[in-house]
Amino acid sequence: MTDITTALANKPVEEAIQYLLEQYPGAVAFSTSFGQEDQVIADIIWRNHLPVRVFTLDTGRLFQETYDVMDLTMARYKQPVEVYYPETSAVEKLVAAKGPNSFYESVENRKECCGIRKVVPLNRALEGVKVWITGLRAEQSENRQGMETLEWDEHRHLYKYNPLIHWGYDEVLAYLDKYKVPFNNL
Repeated sequence: MTDITTALANKPVEEAIQYLLEQYPGAVAFSTSFGQEDQVIADIIWRNHLPVRVFTLDTGRLFQETYDVMDLTMARYKQPVEVYYPETSAVEKLVAAKGPNSFYESVENRKECCGIRKVVPLNRALEGVKVWITGLRAEQSENRQGMETLEWDEHRHLYKYNPLIHWGYDEVLAYLDKYKVPFNNL
């Protein structure tokens, strides 16, 4: 991992992604939730014609604003976004047994719901992937403070590339403004 980390150091995001594509052709994917950071990365990928597979998870509980940004993004860039959904029978069983809002009732219920609606579809989306690009930023939460630009995900056996991990919120907003990138009003 040291060699890849060194190769990525001080490269602009688009050059770093290009390097990862050369190292792992056909095995680089970006997960977007259509948040501001993800919109920056999507713009970098598509503006630079980088052949990265882009996907999103539709949990069945997204805000209308998220669908609006998804629609605007797909119309602007004319690029495919793969959408992964939870398994219908698992959602039906969960809602029948515990109701639609059980995740508010306990940590255990939240983990169960997240597992069904997010983790299982994410694992399907990441099959065969060697590099997973995310829009995480360190200042978003305390537990992200120690994250690095490139990390090894032992559970999934892939690299997790966080190109914006050291970006500030002002940098994200400036990028969105500079390139007139659509973003979620939420």
